[in-house]
Amino acid sequence: MNTNKSWPVIFCLLAASGVSLLAQEKSDAATIRALEMKWTESYKQHSIDILSSLLAEDFVITIEDGSIYSKAGYISHSADPSTRVQVAELSDLKVRMHGNTAIVTGAYHEKGESNGKPYEYHDRLTDVWMKIGGKWQVVASHYGVPFKS
Repeated sequence: MNTNKSWPVIFCLLAASGVSLLAQEKSDAATIRALEMKWTESYKQHSIDILSSLLAEDFVITIEDGSIYSKAGYISHSADPSTRVQVAELSDLKVRMHGNTAIVTGAYHEKGESNGKPYEYHDRLTDVWMKIGGKWQVVASHYGVPFKS
C-alpha cells in the first residue's frame, strides 16, 4: 500500500476510536449521575440493600461535623429509624471521568427530623466512583457545609 494513501485511513481509524471513547465517557457519566440519584433516594427511604450494593467494601465518608464512617458505619447511620429524611436533593452535579474512575461534585440539600427535632442543611459534596469488577461503586465521599463570610 502506498504510504501517502494510508494516512487518511489511519486518520479515520484514530478519529473513530476517539469518538467511541468520548461516547463511552458520556455514557459512563450518565450512569454515574443516575447512580447518584439512586443513592440519594435509597438514603432517604432507608433502602439498606440498595445502599449496600452501591458502596464499595472499603467505602469511607466524611460528613458535615467531621465524623468519618466506613461502609458498615454509614449503613448503620442510614438505617437509624430516629431520623426521618423528608427532603434529599442533589443539584449542580458535575461528573468528570478518568478511565474507570469518576469524580462527582455538586450540592446537596437535606431536611428532616432527627430524634424528634427538625434539621436542615445545605452541603457541597465530592464523591469518587470506581468501576470494580465491571460495576460502578462509590469508594469515597465528602460532605461539607460551605463557608460563608
